[in-house]
Amino acid sequence: MSAREHEIYDVVGIGFGPSNLSLAISLEEHRANVLTNPITSAFFERQPRFGWHRNMLLPSATMQISFLKDLVTFRNPVSRYSFVSFLHASGRLAQFVNRQDFFPTRAEFHQYLEWAESSLSNVVTYSSAVTGIRLPPEATHDTPEYLQLDVADEAGGSRTVNARNVVISTGLVPRMPDGIARHERVWHSSEFLARYGQAEPGDLKRVAVVGAGQSAAEITKFLYERLPHAQITAIMPSYGYSVADDTPFANEVFDSSAVDEYYFGTERARDAFWRYHKNTNYGVVDDAVIRDLYEIQYEEDVRDAKRLHFRNLTKVSSVEHVGAETRVHLVSQLEGQPPVLEVDAIVFATGYDALDPSRLLGDLDRFCLRDEAGRHRVERDYRLVTTPDLPIGIYLQGGTEHTHGLTSSLLSNIAVRSGEIADSIIQRRAERELAPAVALQAADS
Repeated sequence: MSAREHEIYDVVGIGFGPSNLSLAISLEEHRANVLTNPITSAFFERQPRFGWHRNMLLPSATMQISFLKDLVTFRNPVSRYSFVSFLHASGRLAQFVNRQDFFPTRAEFHQYLEWAESSLSNVVTYSSAVTGIRLPPEATHDTPEYLQLDVADEAGGSRTVNARNVVISTGLVPRMPDGIARHERVWHSSEFLARYGQAEPGDLKRVAVVGAGQSAAEITKFLYERLPHAQITAIMPSYGYSVADDTPFANEVFDSSAVDEYYFGTERARDAFWRYHKNTNYGVVDDAVIRDLYEIQYEEDVRDAKRLHFRNLTKVSSVEHVGAETRVHLVSQLEGQPPVLEVDAIVFATGYDALDPSRLLGDLDRFCLRDEAGRHRVERDYRLVTTPDLPIGIYLQGGTEHTHGLTSSLLSNIAVRSGEIADSIIQRRAERELAPAVALQAADS
């Protein structure tokens, strides 16, 4: 894609994961239905190619949402970018139906995302990181009509791109416990398969996994199956794994209508959403995975051959490297002084921090209004609330849990969310183009 510096795009997307991919599709389908003056867009992604949680594409790991919650279906059921269209194009539609299962494997869903992305390669530039957003020079005296984005590529080159609207979708940031840094023997789950692939399996004789969520449980099971010679220790802050609530009524919190209930609800109502339904997604595990791990534990007890160890109500206080040894210091609510674990590798499946746009916004952040808790205020259409001095649309795909609820960064509402952002951009452009005529009409009347 060739981005001319003097060109002003209607939309520039920062990041090109599933959320902005879905937005690109929504804009593409809008362009296909207009005769003149289509919406122009460009997306920039720091990765060298499209990828979504590649390091957690474990064999047989399944999605936790229905295949119908794809990039488009809840917004446009007849879209050619649906998961069903992908299955048809891949020659697997009948076989998928014969599975009688709503949940594809994570690997197959990733294939679907790559298939959809392949038709939109003309709007995205990879190996390109947006390093900052700023006002154009003329904005010193006039209200800005666009923003300038600084884009750096992996070869050290840089350029400036102009945008009337910016959509930030840089994804979640892997979280490590305070005081613990990544290392060749200290991994975060976001890099798991890459790190595991670089290791010599025979050298992994003692491995620990920290966390009590889906990723921690899946990695624990994976390591147990792939390293039959190794001792595997699961370190959990809870007393065992908790099951994810995916029952029908609980799943309604992921419906698009629930976003309205949350956004326009009282603080008391919002608190109730989290208090009662956090167990639909956060720190919980699918029932099947829990049962598999419990069965492993039971069979080991029957055989009196222990390789899988569970340390409940336990946290890691520190990790130290002494020569070739890695020592993990624990704090347990069950033991007075738990022993120090010596490991060949330890995986922290300790989650992610939400998207924070402040770093990218830089000086522009002063135009963005915040609530009493210091969080960014966000409109219902996912647009940051700004002062009149900055009328440019800055949208967030993620980081809006405090305003939009549980689905802020999840796939469950991705089609509707991206459609709402596209509709907002299209409507605001139409209003801007009509403004001079409306002003002239008012002056003549």
